[in-house]
Order: sequence, then C-alpha cells, then structure tokens
Amino acid sequence: NSFRQYQHSSFREEALVNRKKRWMKVAAAAAAASVSVVGFSPTPANASSHREAPLISQDPVADNTDLYTYRDTTDPTKLDIIANFVGLELPQGGPNFQKFGDDVKYSIHVDNNGDVKDDITYNFRFRTAIANGNTFLYNTGQIAATNDTNQNVRQFYSVERVDNAGSHMLATDVPTPPVNIGPRSTPNYESALASPTIKDLGGGAKSFAGQRDDPFFADLGSVFDLLGLRPLNAAHVIPKANSAGVDGLAGKNVHSIALQVPISSVSKNGDNPTTVDSKDSIVGVYASAARQRVKVLSVAGAAPRNAGRWVQVSRLGIPLINEVLIPLGQKDKWNASEPEDDAQFFGPILDPEPAKLIPVLYPGVTTPPGGFNSDGSAKRADIVAVLTGQGAGLSAGNALAPADLLRVNLATPITGSPNRLGVIAGDAQGFPNGRRLADDVVDIELRLLAGGTPLNPTYNVSPNNALTDGVDTNDTANLSTFPYVGTPFDGYSQEAPGHAAP
Repeated sequence: NSFRQYQHSSFREEALVNRKKRWMKVAAAAAAASVSVVGFSPTPANASSHREAPLISQDPVADNTDLYTYRDTTDPTKLDIIANFVGLELPQGGPNFQKFGDDVKYSIHVDNNGDVKDDITYNFRFRTAIANGNTFLYNTGQIAATNDTNQNVRQFYSVERVDNAGSHMLATDVPTPPVNIGPRSTPNYESALASPTIKDLGGGAKSFAGQRDDPFFADLGSVFDLLGLRPLNAAHVIPKANSAGVDGLAGKNVHSIALQVPISSVSKNGDNPTTVDSKDSIVGVYASAARQRVKVLSVAGAAPRNAGRWVQVSRLGIPLINEVLIPLGQKDKWNASEPEDDAQFFGPILDPEPAKLIPVLYPGVTTPPGGFNSDGSAKRADIVAVLTGQGAGLSAGNALAPADLLRVNLATPITGSPNRLGVIAGDAQGFPNGRRLADDVVDIELRLLAGGTPLNPTYNVSPNNALTDGVDTNDTANLSTFPYVGTPFDGYSQEAPGHAAP
C-alpha cells in the first residue's frame, strides 16, 4: 500500500476502507525513514482558501476561508483557535448585511491523540431575530449597545462541546455584535459593540462570533493571473515591469468564530505539556461547516425547511490544500470527507501541480521533483513531514499519521519576537507549527514549494528562497487582546486603497 499505489488507484471506496489504516502506518514509517532531521514543509499553495471548490463557491455562508491556532502570547496556558467564514465580504453590503447561517452547523474539531479522529468538537449554531419585519432597515437608529432596540436584525449563537464524556452545552443565546455599518450607525464599534459580546464559557474558556477584518493578506490578483508575482514580473514568461504587491483582501471583512480554551482542557493528558518532541504535546485542529441533507423551498416565500442528518460541505485544516492542490473533479469530495480519509487524495498532494508550473512560468527556475520513489516513499519528504506533525516540532521517530490537520505543539515556548515567516525563519512558533494571524503563509509556501529553505541545500538559492507576492502584512492592525482579529472595516468609509471616504 505504497504512495505510488494510491497515486494510480481508482480511489474506490471499498479499497479505501480496507487499506486506509494500514496506509497511514506505512506513511508515517516512510516519513521517519525519509527525513533524518526535524524537517518540514507546509503543503504548497498560493492563496487563501476562499471559494476553493465548485459547490462551496456558491455557498459563502458555509465556506471556511482560513483557520488559525496558536498558544496565546499573553497567557501561554491557553490555546486560541479562530475559524473564519464568508470570504471577500464587502463592508458596505446593506441592506441585508452578511451574517452566519442559521441553517449551518459550524464546528471546530480537535484530535489530541494522533489517531486523526475527533476527540473534542465544539459546535456553534446561530439564529436570527428580526424585531420589525415591516421595515427594510437593519437598524432604525444609532446602535449604542449590544441590546439596543435600534438594532432591528440581531443574531445569537450557542456553543456545544462534545467529548468522550458526552455533549455539554456551554452557552446559549449569546449575542453577536452588529456588523460595522458606519460612524453614524455603529460608533465606538470595538468598545461598545464588539468587546461586550465576548462570552465567558466557564472553566477558563471564552468565545466570540461576529464580523471582523479579514486577517489574511495576499496578492490574489497576481497569483491567479498565471502566478504573476509582481516583484518578480520581469522574470515571468510573459514579462511586465516589476512592481509592489497588492493585497487582494484589503478592505474586506469576514465572519470569525474565535475560541480560547485552557490547554489542559484539550491536551491528551489533561495537562500543560512541556516536552516538545512528544506526540502527547500535539493537537491537530480543523474547522468545518455542515448542512442538513434535505432543504424544502416554500412556494409562498417563507424560510426553507431543513431536515435529515448533517452533511459536511466545507472543511479546512492546513491552509490552501483544497484550493490549489486538489483537482477540480475531487474538490467537492474533499470538502465532504474526513481527515482520516485523506489517503485517497495524497497523489496530487505529494506530486503538487503548482511545483510543476513554477519552472514553466519562470524560465530557468528549477523545483524539487514530486511523486514517488521506487520503494513507494514520497520524493517530497518535506511535505510528508508536515502532514505527520514534524513541522510542529516532532522528530521523525514520533511522526503521526498523515492528514490535513493544522497541528500545533502545546509545549513550544512562546518567542518574544515572532517572525512573519514562522518556523522557516527560526521562530519556534508559527506556520506550520500552528498558524498565527500575522504568519505570511503565501511567502512561506511559495519558498518551500520551490525548495528554497535551509532544509534543501540544492534548491535553497535565489530566486527559490526569495519568492514573494510582495504583500507581507495585513492592511490593518490585529487586536492585542482576544479575539485578536482586527476591527472590521465599516461600510461608510470603504477604506480599501483608492476608495477612502472623506
């Protein structure tokens, strides 16, 4: 059951069921055999996971855009998890502003024993209340507080934790803040409207759900125009003058679910791990969205009725896998599958298409070969390493079963000066050891895709180790306190570059 066999198989379901568990053991062994140092490489890709598959691109309310998880810098005994949905959200989107879906189940999944199965799941459900259905207005006056009667459309949520002891409802009817409409409608947004909705869940945990600035930054326009990286335009096969990168997410908002929990409440042994190279110090996280199987539309224009079991329609762990690595014909299947079933997709992941395109688009650049050796081991041992937790600090001997989980080491010391390039720049934390809001995953992944890191001396040369989209930071500051994601842009100001209101 080698990587090669999975690459060429028909991925039939019966074969997957019979071979899945044995394959994962072989994959972990292959990783240990092929990596002699604590190597790593995040799965290569070139943009955020917005609109990454055909079906979910038509369903933005249920679309995972980005996932972040890291040890809290203020209180290292806490773990922060942020799951974002509703990508490329325009702040001025009235009169029906964006919100969470009342018919969507949003979940954050945690694997704390390395078996690639959920050990803890946090479920978030939302409901919308309209005070006056006889007006088209979202608000009928200035909203000065979270319970202001001028807010005509309000949304509330519940938080449920599911673990081996059963289901526990942590909170119900928690208000979300209104969207940031503008200085007349939502003045003093952060202090008066957003911060008061942070919910104490008990036991040292807390949550927030609502509109935020999209913290992801990337030159989406250049990336999808034949990977025309603006700072390297002159070297492209279709050359243009070099120029600075343009943040395609500038001025855009997103809807965030932020969760802060004590590390001891999610770690395998119920403690605060201290040994970095230990499987017990790692948790793997992914976020998902699910809808019920049956949706019945009303001929009278009433809200649809939903019934049946929940079906996963979107998921996200390591950023960008589905968007640029999974082929179009398998993207929707990926979103519907569980990480424990990822073996069926490792053919294109371990022989990534983007790695083959870079030398074509930038003549003279060579990249590491993908695919498989004659013994079935992956040539891209760096990619195998991140799928097995080595990018989070594990040695090859402690490699975990491979899967699309954003793995974070709960024993990694907090660094005083975090580097935007994370682990590849010598930072103990940062992508692919979890993912912080300021991690420049686009540059990290471009360089690792091309082999331009100290782990690959043959390819760690210019331009491989200098690839960049030219966008190094977010367009607005993140908060210094929970929920950390920055204040959303307001609709009146429309503060995207070139569109600032007077």
